[in-house]
Amino acid sequence: MPYLHIQLSGDADDDLAQRVAAQATDLTARLLGKDPALTAVVIDFVPARRWFIAKEALSVSGARSYHWLVTITDETNTKAEKAAYLAAVHETMGGLLGGVADHSYVQVSDVRAAAYGYGGVTQERRYQRPG
Repeated sequence: MPYLHIQLSGDADDDLAQRVAAQATDLTARLLGKDPALTAVVIDFVPARRWFIAKEALSVSGARSYHWLVTITDETNTKAEKAAYLAAVHETMGGLLGGVADHSYVQVSDVRAAAYGYGGVTQERRYQRPG
C-alpha cells in the first residue's frame, strides 16, 4: 500500500504525469514488492522558475529535476532493495524527463505499521488480523 508523491519541475503535462505514474507503480511493484492495486500516486508540477538548485532557478539552467517520495511500511524492504530502487528511479526519471539534475531526490519513508494504513485500518492491524 505504498503512497507516492512525486514533484516534477516544469509545466503541467498530463501525458508525462500518466507515464511517470505508470513507471512509479511498476518500479515499486517490481523492486519493492508492493501490490500495484494498492499503490496511490500523486504528481505535482512545479514551474522551473520556482525550483532552485545552488541558488539558481532551473528556468535559467534549463535542467529538469524531481522529488520522489514513497511511503512504505517499516521493515518490509531491505537496504539493498531500497538502494536498487533509488538507482532505478533516477535512471527512469532521466529517460522520462530527458535527463535530470544530479540534485534530484528519491526518499523512501519507512513508517511504523502502527502509524500507517489505509481505509481507516493500520498496517499493524492488517498484519494481526489478515483477511
